[in-house]
Amino acid sequence: HQPDLHMQQGYAFAFGLFLQNAHIFFFFLFVFLNIPIAVSLGITAMIGLYVGGFQFSMFPNVMYASIGKFALLAIPFFVLAGSIMEYAGISQRLLTFARTCVGHRKSGMISVTVIVCCFFAAISGSGPATVAALGTILIPAMVHQGYDRGISTALLSASGAIGIIIPPSIAFVVYASCTGVSVGALFSAGIIPGILVGASYIIAALIASRGTEVEMLPKASAKERFIAFKDAFWALLMPVIILGGIYGGVFTPTEAAGVAVIYGLFVGIFIYKEIHMKELYKVFVDAAVSSATIMFIIATAAVYAWIMTTSGVAANLSAAILSISQNKILILIIINIVFLIAGCFLDANSAFYILLPIITPVLGNLGVDLIHAGVFLTVNMAIGLVTPPVGINLYVGCKSGGITVAEICRKIIPFLIAGIISLLLITYVEPISMFLPRMFGQV
Repeated sequence: HQPDLHMQQGYAFAFGLFLQNAHIFFFFLFVFLNIPIAVSLGITAMIGLYVGGFQFSMFPNVMYASIGKFALLAIPFFVLAGSIMEYAGISQRLLTFARTCVGHRKSGMISVTVIVCCFFAAISGSGPATVAALGTILIPAMVHQGYDRGISTALLSASGAIGIIIPPSIAFVVYASCTGVSVGALFSAGIIPGILVGASYIIAALIASRGTEVEMLPKASAKERFIAFKDAFWALLMPVIILGGIYGGVFTPTEAAGVAVIYGLFVGIFIYKEIHMKELYKVFVDAAVSSATIMFIIATAAVYAWIMTTSGVAANLSAAILSISQNKILILIIINIVFLIAGCFLDANSAFYILLPIITPVLGNLGVDLIHAGVFLTVNMAIGLVTPPVGINLYVGCKSGGITVAEICRKIIPFLIAGIISLLLITYVEPISMFLPRMFGQV
């Protein structure tokens, strides 16, 4: 009977282990069933509370505490600023100006697409919003010049993902709230990596479209460039005001978000005159819906993260990662792989709240600066935005480009390779991220 006793003990241990970590199993089950992320996290958190023996009153308490932070006020303001500038007709003005500068070159429209995405990203702070706003303009323009529709859509989808790297970035605000690092330092650290990723996408697009007969645009005259610059001036000034004010110490990143809203309203109503008073209701409703979605995800993800931390699951997983090796290069590769996989299924906000309690102790043990880590982890999530099967930018791009998901999944491969090469450089060459924060004295 002794073997039977050992078998029963083994079953009991396995069942107890499953109960202890049941919330993890159910979370992936819900995601696989295509249940919205916020709902999946909320239900999973309630299961975790029950299994862990916690009081259900912790659910609303932790939710409120997680979103009741001053730094997170930047999220609805930046979302509103992006919505205002989208209605203000900024997309076409940025496109016209970029086209007059580099449109006459062989790689002109490829460069225009990436440059405009970077500028728009510096206003909206959101990858999917950038693709949605620019897709109906840039994709037809590239196709008209002779570029393949699939390559054009893939390039725009990948370039739009730069929106969470180029400041101001909502993902950076969330990361800062999770780790306690400076939002301003993260914004500084994201500039050079964002430009690097954009340059890698231009190279990838040129390689992917080699041999394509492209119709060259006529070179713009100095007068045409000046007119286009004058028309786009107020749009180009917005990121300068936001970032200049932050780095100049005039206002905090959260206050900068409020300034961006006021500036956007002024430009949209009085300068460009594209926003009319009767449209303001729709602008505010769109921004409110987007903000509520983000904050709901943050709130439920925070409960889930609290359970993982309190129950000791996060500490056990951190110890498990460190037990694999003490080699910094190897551990960073493992962390990048984990976040790349997470990016295929989760948005950056959810992934940060779920994974950072596990990863932060590991990074501290390796001596990795949390600001540097925030950048390369965010680059992982940017790549995840265009990685099948759940890359949000892919679906938004398909809708704008009028192609199937299967087609864009084939065309996105060169950009995934370019993004991963950039990711490795940003991960292992720390000055790429840390040069500007150190220059501004933020670290």
